[in-house]
Amino acid sequence: MSDLSAHALTPSWNLSNRAKQITSSAIRDLLKITERPEIISFAGGLPSPTTFPVEAIRAAAVRALADDAQALQYAPTEGYAPLREWIAARHSSNGRRIDPQDVLITTGSQQALDLLGKTLIDPGSKVLVETPTYLGALQSFSMFEPVYGSLACDADGVLPDALDAAAIKGTRLLYLQPNFQNPTGRSMPADRRRALAALADRLPFPIVEDDPYHDLYFDGAEQPTLLSMAPERVVYCGSFSKIFAPGLRVGYVIAPRSLSAKLAQAKQASDLHTPNLNQRIIHEAALDGLFDRHLPAVRAFYAGQRDAMLAALSRDMPEGVTWNQPAGGMFVWLALPAHIDTRALLADAIEENVAFVPGEPFFANDVQRNFMRLSYATVTPARIDEGVGRLAALIRRRIGSGSRAA
Repeated sequence: MSDLSAHALTPSWNLSNRAKQITSSAIRDLLKITERPEIISFAGGLPSPTTFPVEAIRAAAVRALADDAQALQYAPTEGYAPLREWIAARHSSNGRRIDPQDVLITTGSQQALDLLGKTLIDPGSKVLVETPTYLGALQSFSMFEPVYGSLACDADGVLPDALDAAAIKGTRLLYLQPNFQNPTGRSMPADRRRALAALADRLPFPIVEDDPYHDLYFDGAEQPTLLSMAPERVVYCGSFSKIFAPGLRVGYVIAPRSLSAKLAQAKQASDLHTPNLNQRIIHEAALDGLFDRHLPAVRAFYAGQRDAMLAALSRDMPEGVTWNQPAGGMFVWLALPAHIDTRALLADAIEENVAFVPGEPFFANDVQRNFMRLSYATVTPARIDEGVGRLAALIRRRIGSGSRAA
């Protein structure tokens, strides 16, 4: 074999500096393990297939294809115009109208984060995030080599006072999840939202409001969006994945015209457009009123899942372990005694056929290793009981205390 042939079998091409920065998602790697049927997985933030309206989606697909071959054609980068109009109308409130031209349909809301990184972040730019924050956003933004500023938070989210002159200087964007945040499950109260919206007018950068769990509230009423309070200063990312069907990969971003046009140009270079048929299926479902009929049942399902997990945690977890009481969404966030590293604990948990996500990758700076995220979305109540019991036994052995019930 010639030297040239041997080299072809073992390529050692040079990667770009950007490619060298790419890391795999801790959750995506973990999902490969949790596909094993014996594993009780609290790891993935996947919606439950129980909530997918399969027959309604099938009917919507038939309608989308019935009279219009355009559903199978290329489409405008900005998205299917009737769907953009429906989204704009749904987000118009308080006498403030969202223009459909400011709506860009994306291939899931994760693509919206990628497009925002491309259009707003240069190497060395500052990006402000919550403590902790969504690791998918960190993974996406990190491609563009920012410097992260981690803002002080409490149980209600970002503290407005944390946005002082030092934090603001050189910042390109502030990334927030106000509703049932991933990973903590916390939700920002209305007065905190109003305070941030008032600050937005004075910030020389946009607030990115990532809101995939907006409609998954169980307790209380729907909260107003930051977008509704400061539409010229907020970039809003929405998704149909958590409330309808993640496999369709349809999300959207609402941004002021000067930015939305640039986002569309960036998307054009990435994938031309989000699949046309999928957009039309979503629109057919919207026209049929499916979302308004479907969401109450989805909320009730996840509320029952949350209640099962909270009950199991209260019964089994030892003293020294605390957790939140989420009012919606898919996650419970646990704090363990400071000496426990949940990455090491995960290895033991996998041996016991139970999985969770360690808290470490959710911190942009000042990593804290004694947290874990549990998702109650896809596990039956009986398996929740069993899995929490196994985790509690592992934790109890590490801290040597009795259970709360005892």
